[in-house]
Amino acid sequence: MNENRYRVAGMTCGHCVASVTEEVAEVPGVDAVEVDLPDGTVLVRGQDLDDNRIRLAIAEAGYTVTEPVAV
Repeated sequence: MNENRYRVAGMTCGHCVASVTEEVAEVPGVDAVEVDLPDGTVLVRGQDLDDNRIRLAIAEAGYTVTEPVAV
């Protein structure tokens, strides 16, 4: 299983967490999404993760990936 972590700007509440989780979970290969609201990060676990599609899903939820974070 692979893991990608992203720092995401603009998440401030439970609705933000739900929106990001829902969009990223729909990306093929994603098995789990964990949003750490206080830290402003999103951890994605799965097989053959597509970084570009994950970033697009986060953007679709209305947020911006500011930088990748080493896992």
